[in-house]
Amino acid sequence: MRVSFRVLGVLLPLVVVGCRGARPGPPTNLPPAGASTTLGPGDVFDVFVVGEPNLPKEFRVQPDGSIDFPYVERVQVSGLEPHDVVQVLKAKLVENRILTSPQLSLVVKQYNSKKISVIGQVAKPGSLPWTEGMRLVDALGQSGWFTNIADSDHVVLTRRSGASSVTAKISVDAITDGAQGDIPLQAGDTIKVDSRVF
Repeated sequence: MRVSFRVLGVLLPLVVVGCRGARPGPPTNLPPAGASTTLGPGDVFDVFVVGEPNLPKEFRVQPDGSIDFPYVERVQVSGLEPHDVVQVLKAKLVENRILTSPQLSLVVKQYNSKKISVIGQVAKPGSLPWTEGMRLVDALGQSGWFTNIADSDHVVLTRRSGASSVTAKISVDAITDGAQGDIPLQAGDTIKVDSRVF
């Protein structure tokens, strides 16, 4: 009887591991994450004008793609890169004779027009604002991490590539264990976390 319990003690972990399936290696078919830093409706950014500390700093892009900037009124920024917005604002300030040689800098705080979707077995499924440098573990953390029944060894990442989509299975356990590198995300990615197979 003791021998039977010993054998059972050895076999049971093997059965559990077998049920979970083999851990996938690093994805080889996933296209590199593309940077998409153009501004769109809902995005929030700070503008700093040297020598003008009393000007408003935070701006949100309106649904029509514009912002209201002091002294130059409505400016269309949707579809522009942050450095292009700086050039437009400089030109407007000079054109309206507000400043002769304005020095501006712009820092994007939130890309609300660009989303990452996290669905399935996470605490807070839904959409997240994409940010530059965002990675898979970041997105899962912002979604409240895995539920108790999540299959964290086989997370599915779907990415648009041209006119088609590419899907890859990723072991987040391998990433958090340091066995694989984290996966950079791009706007529009969908992360799906299935339930474990018991």
